[in-house]
Amino acid sequence: MLVAGLDSSTQSVKLVVRDADSGALVRERRVAHPDGTEVHPQAWLDALADVTHDMLEGVEAMAVAGQQHGMVALDDRGEVVRPALLWNDTRSAPDADALVAELGGPQVWADVVGSVPVASFTVTKARWMARVEPENARRTSRMMLPHDYLTWHLAGRPDEAVTDRGEVSGTGYWSPLTDQYCEDLLALALGHVPQLPRVCGPAEVAGHTPAGIVLGPGTGDNMGAALGLGLKPGDVVVSLGTSGTAFAVSEVPAHDATGTVAGFADATGHFLPLVCTLNAARIMTSTAAMLGVDLDEYAALALSASPGSDGLVLLPYFDGERTPNLPEARGSIHGVTRANFTSANMARASIEGMLGGLADAVDALEAVGVQIGRVLIVGGAAANTAVGPIAATMFTVPVIVPPAGEYVADGAARQAAWVATQQLPQWEADCTTAVFDPQPVSSIRDNYAAARISLFS
Repeated sequence: MLVAGLDSSTQSVKLVVRDADSGALVRERRVAHPDGTEVHPQAWLDALADVTHDMLEGVEAMAVAGQQHGMVALDDRGEVVRPALLWNDTRSAPDADALVAELGGPQVWADVVGSVPVASFTVTKARWMARVEPENARRTSRMMLPHDYLTWHLAGRPDEAVTDRGEVSGTGYWSPLTDQYCEDLLALALGHVPQLPRVCGPAEVAGHTPAGIVLGPGTGDNMGAALGLGLKPGDVVVSLGTSGTAFAVSEVPAHDATGTVAGFADATGHFLPLVCTLNAARIMTSTAAMLGVDLDEYAALALSASPGSDGLVLLPYFDGERTPNLPEARGSIHGVTRANFTSANMARASIEGMLGGLADAVDALEAVGVQIGRVLIVGGAAANTAVGPIAATMFTVPVIVPPAGEYVADGAARQAAWVATQQLPQWEADCTTAVFDPQPVSSIRDNYAAARISLFS
C-alpha cells in the first residue's frame, strides 16, 4: 500500500509518497508558495494541484500537515472573505494584549486553553479583523486553519470541515485541557461564533477524495514533524525553518502563565509543549547575503571564528519576535569593537544569535517538566555544516542532526498509514548521521542574555 503526506508550509508545499509498511520513499515533489505574511488560500490550492499532479497513482491514503495558526475566513458560500493572515503576521499584537487583559490576565488564559495568546495565534487575528475590517468579520460564517482548508478541498468541500487536536490547539479558542472549543473566547474576539471544523481523533478517517483516497485528519506542522521523527521521551526537537521551534512530546499538558511555553496537543492523543521564535533560517540567509557569500562560504567563515564571536552579539529580531514577545523589535548588534567586527565573527554571531533564543526555549521546556536527554536539530537550516558544531557550544546535552528530510510531510504520511490500517506504523528514522557531544561555552549565552536585557533598559 502507498500513502502520501503533504507539508503545506509558509514557503512551499512538499509531497512524499511512501510504502505504508516499511516507510520507504517512493517519490517526492516540492512546489513554492508566495512570500508574505498574508496569502490568498487559492495560492495553496494551485500549489497543491501542481504538487499532486501525476503523483498519486497507487496512493490509498493521504493526510496534510500545515503551517499553524493561519486564519482562513470564509463566507456562507464557502468563499474566501480576505487573504489568510499567517502565523508570522504581527499586526494583531495589540489585539493579543487586549484579549489577555479582557479575560483576566495570562494565568486565566493558561488555565483555560493551555497557552497565553500572542500575535501568531488565530484568536488574535480574529480580533484584529473585527477591529480593523468589521464588515469582513460580519461576513465570516466559517473559520478554518490552513491544513483544514486543504483537507476540506481534497474532500470535495463537504458540509462539515474537520481538523485535529494538534492543529486546533494553536488557535487560542480550543483547549487541550478539556478537548473542547471555547466558543466564548472566539465570540470575545470576533463578535460571533462562525462554523468551526469538527475535531477528529488521531486515526479517524476524515473523508475521501473524489478518486476514493482515504483522508486523514492532518495536523499542524510541528505535530507532523514530531510524528515523522517518532519522538521518544527525552527527545527535544529544535526546528530551524522560517520560524524556530523547540518542542517535545509529553503525557501531561503544559499551561505556562508566562506565555513562553505554548501548551499544544500533539497528533497522537498526547501533548506537545512548544516554544516558538519568529526568526530562524532567514537570519542565516540574510547574513550570508550581507556578507556577499554563499551558504557554504558562510559556514566556513562561522567555523573559523572562536566560540562567542570574540564578544560580538547579534540579536536576530529581524522581523520582530514572538519569544520573547517583542513584535515591534528589530535586530541589533552588540559588543562591537574594531578588533571583533569581522566577517567571520558576524557569520558566527548570527548563528549563535539564532540558537540563543532556542537554547532559552529548551530551558523553558525543562522548567515546565520536560525531560531532556538530547536535542534533535531539523529544518532547512540544520543542513548547514556550521549549525551542529555551534549548537554543541550552547546546549548541555548531545546534539543530533538527523539526515535532511521532509519530516513534516513524513509525519502526515505516517498518519495516513495509521488511518488506513488502524495501526501506527513503526518507521525507524535514522537519527545517527551527525552527533555532537556537548561543549557548552557559558559566555555565549551570558552575552546573548545581557544584550537582550539591554532592550528593556
